[in-house]
Amino acid sequence: MKAIVYTEYGPPEVLQVQEVERPVPSKGEVLIRVHAAEATKADCELRSFKFPVKWFWLPLRLALGIRRPRRQILGAYFSGVIDSLGDGVTRLEDGQAVFGSTGLRVGAYGEYVVLPEKATLADKPRNLSFEEAAAVPLGALNALHFLRRAKVQPGEHVLVNGAGGSIGIFGVQIAKSMGAEVTAVDCAAKEAMIRDIGADHFIDYEQEDFTRLGRSYDVIFDMVVKSSYARCLRSLKPKGRYALANPRFINLLRAYPTSWFSDKDVIVALARETVEELRDIKDAIERGEIRVPLDRVVPLEEAVLAHQLVESEQRVGMVVISHGRDEEAGG
Repeated sequence: MKAIVYTEYGPPEVLQVQEVERPVPSKGEVLIRVHAAEATKADCELRSFKFPVKWFWLPLRLALGIRRPRRQILGAYFSGVIDSLGDGVTRLEDGQAVFGSTGLRVGAYGEYVVLPEKATLADKPRNLSFEEAAAVPLGALNALHFLRRAKVQPGEHVLVNGAGGSIGIFGVQIAKSMGAEVTAVDCAAKEAMIRDIGADHFIDYEQEDFTRLGRSYDVIFDMVVKSSYARCLRSLKPKGRYALANPRFINLLRAYPTSWFSDKDVIVALARETVEELRDIKDAIERGEIRVPLDRVVPLEEAVLAHQLVESEQRVGMVVISHGRDEEAGG
């Protein structure tokens, strides 16, 4: 099978399309024919081994490969069709169109991937193409997790910082579906897309610092590593909630004392990415509550371009790598 492979850490150019052995499912596993995979910031960080959050660098290096990557096929969020079943599989069916996450196994940049039956997989939304479906799980699972933890209520004012990224795009829409008034923060190039998916207000961070405008919010959902923790807390209303998707180590240390000794709650727990949450997202998509803006879809041979676009943030929407199979099993 074809796969995008990297055998060393480095720039996007280390990605190469190669022929590799097709995986075989064992007992309790399924073989999935991958149709498309999202090119994510996490993929770029694993490829380069450069992370904006530094505190987990050493344990990750030990786990993933000190001198070179142990798992040489990236891709954690994808869509595809079940190709074959290992012994004992009952939850999933041969020929079933699915979308979801590979977790730490990665591998969705290959034409086939093997996953345990218990992996975070659900039926692909009927109203999405495979390429659109592949762009959903990362952002939507994380956004749903944090906004549910923040207990967003109808009429509350939610600010999404980094609203034009994979998580922020779904954060805007899920907050709106919860009945919130949403302010989105990102660069001016993404304003039209962000307003189109439902943001009520937009702040261009290159022109204004939302923490210095004198406005306050019930919830701040923050994807930006370099945000000022103190100023964000001051921008919260009494009993406000600060949800940190990419916390620095110092902010992890601050989070629990802040929640214990003030009237503000800081949320740092990582998303569990459950099947139940993915099914809830599928239902919301099929109800028309969530849309999937794509910047572009590229073939395997243009994986380098995909990573360049994501790494430099020269994208408006998600970037997806396609195996060119969308004509199979319907759109």
